[in-house]
Amino acid sequence: MRRRALIAGTSGLAAAPALAQGARAHTLRFIPQADVTSIDPLSTTSYAVRNHAHLVFDTLYGIDIEGRPQPQLAAGHVVEDDGLRWTFTLRDGPTFHDGEKIRASDAVASIRRWLPRDTHGQTLAARLDAIRVLDDRRFEIRLKRRFGALLDALAKSSSYPAFIMPERFADTPPTAPITEIVGSGPYRFVAEERRSGALLVYRRFEGYSPTPAGTPSVTAGPKLAGFERVEWHIITDPSTAAAALQAGEVDFYESIAPDLQARLSRQRDVVVDRIATNGTVAMLRPNHLHPPFDDPAVRRAVLPALSQAEFMQSILGDDRGRWRDGVGPFPVGSPLASDEGLAALTSPRSLERARAALAATGRAGARAVMLHAADQVNNSALTLVATDLFRKIGLDAENATSDWGSMLQRRGNMNPPERGGWNAVIVLFGGEDLANPGGHPLLRGNGRDAWFGWPNSERMEALRDEWFDAPDLAARQAIGRRIQATFFEEVPYWPLGQFYGASGYRRGLKIGRRGLSIPLNITRES
Repeated sequence: MRRRALIAGTSGLAAAPALAQGARAHTLRFIPQADVTSIDPLSTTSYAVRNHAHLVFDTLYGIDIEGRPQPQLAAGHVVEDDGLRWTFTLRDGPTFHDGEKIRASDAVASIRRWLPRDTHGQTLAARLDAIRVLDDRRFEIRLKRRFGALLDALAKSSSYPAFIMPERFADTPPTAPITEIVGSGPYRFVAEERRSGALLVYRRFEGYSPTPAGTPSVTAGPKLAGFERVEWHIITDPSTAAAALQAGEVDFYESIAPDLQARLSRQRDVVVDRIATNGTVAMLRPNHLHPPFDDPAVRRAVLPALSQAEFMQSILGDDRGRWRDGVGPFPVGSPLASDEGLAALTSPRSLERARAALAATGRAGARAVMLHAADQVNNSALTLVATDLFRKIGLDAENATSDWGSMLQRRGNMNPPERGGWNAVIVLFGGEDLANPGGHPLLRGNGRDAWFGWPNSERMEALRDEWFDAPDLAARQAIGRRIQATFFEEVPYWPLGQFYGASGYRRGLKIGRRGLSIPLNITRES
């Protein structure tokens, strides 16, 4: 009740610089879902960092609402030699923010830096024969083995998109975050105005050359800067953020806390809108390197007691129009979603069966350290439900509570929990990231090269390779069922459900792009 009461009060945005009325018309004030903890899009899968990068960088291809790759920096491509030779041509015109033309050498260096970080990129690297510059506008990718998902990989919108940066930055090892941004996107990052944990500022890049192809959708089509200046105000308290939106101190609140959506939707000057259309999948990722979750029998023991409905209700209440249960490794509505093995989650729930299964492993009473980002409302609520579930089935679960940035740092620690590591963490990914095994980061089973949690599964990796080689959708769906069956045997993570969040913005803004809540193609109606 306290949070709802605070909406009617002041927002506490006193630290924001005052703007004259004329300047306000040319400035978009945006509250992102989290702080931008790194300006390098290859340093983290954080969606705040991804959205920041889409403002200042471009990719060779973008992805539209139907999941189809569309040219961005690329003018086009030619495929030869039975799919083993791809020649790409860059558009003539785009420049970086420093005025330098974008060249094939920049694209090649950027792709090389991206390969080891991304799940698609890692597979491409294993099939790559050579990648080389042909001239200033053309480069070639030669393959040892066909890779039909190449355009999908280059066009992906999140989880390490293949952003193009100047060669001098792209030559930085992917494990060393870049500390300066020179992009080619519609906005320039104003580094001197950054206040960590409080403010990021972007200015329109007057020399931007948008693609002439397609219509704005997800990351495809022209990316247009509708404002001279965009300010990202980092407000981690949901009630304060909502109050700022209601008072007109900010224009756009990316991710409204679920318990505030109904109240804000009744405000005359606020629009509550579902802009990100693919939904978000909640997952609980165990650390496979250390006890107790290094044992698949322990991971399977959790399943009989796991109620996806309870997890979803903790953040969105009883309105089933806002969430789904019965969710496996592939999002509901995606081409590979099936009922294979789903009884593990949809059969009657039983704490007793889970306790007995855990006791049979000999790990009852084991310590389980949960990473808990208390300043992220959805992550925090889901963590509390997960901690309670672990305790109910017989684990000694405890929360390692911190802010979002500190949690992200600790998440990368491979040491045991007593040396700064962890045992389980809540993970939220957009449905577009999880629709197939090629891009699904949590389905990789390549050990210490896998996404945080580091599972090792030769079976999952072999099935993933088969999926890349499948000739058509029917064959890919058949392999998807086998992947899902293996998933419920090995349990690389626990699916918690799929939900649909909402953004809020001041009435009078026109939103010209759907699919991701990136503040692009937004204008203020006169």
